[in-house]
Amino acid sequence: MTDTPPDRLSTDPNSPFHDAEILARDVGIRFKGVEKTNVEEYCVSEGWVRLSVGKGRDRNGNPITVKLKGPVEPYFRKGA
Repeated sequence: MTDTPPDRLSTDPNSPFHDAEILARDVGIRFKGVEKTNVEEYCVSEGWVRLSVGKGRDRNGNPITVKLKGPVEPYFRKGA
């Protein structure tokens, strides 16, 4: 396995960008230089993150999210 996270990753198991093996390695995300812990999905090449907002859910049970644009820096945390 490589030491660089993928260009795009999602925590939603129904997404084509979901990868349980990589998520198990504890991926961290820096968005605009700030550590974010509520990231549901990210894309480095397109420069956006999808963050969960509060504890609200939509009618399908998925977290309510907001999409923000800016520089995204994924990395593997040391403990993984």
